[in-house]
Amino acid sequence: MMECQIKLTETEDVREFVAAATKCDFDIDIFYNRVTIDAKSILGILSMDLTRVLTVKCYGEDEKFLNSIRKFAVA
Repeated sequence: MMECQIKLTETEDVREFVAAATKCDFDIDIFYNRVTIDAKSILGILSMDLTRVLTVKCYGEDEKFLNSIRKFAVA
């Protein structure tokens, strides 16, 4: 299991993130506080407070996915 922090500031960022997550054959969740959303749900992510730093939890590993979300990572 891998966990990282990201920031999605624009709708296009969300679309790109969901497209990358959908290609994975394992579960991916995004959460902050007590809110947990399936990372493959564009409407779910858009309903979140995108002004916050979000935590991504992957229940598998895919190097392509990790490379594609690296640009959203919070330092």
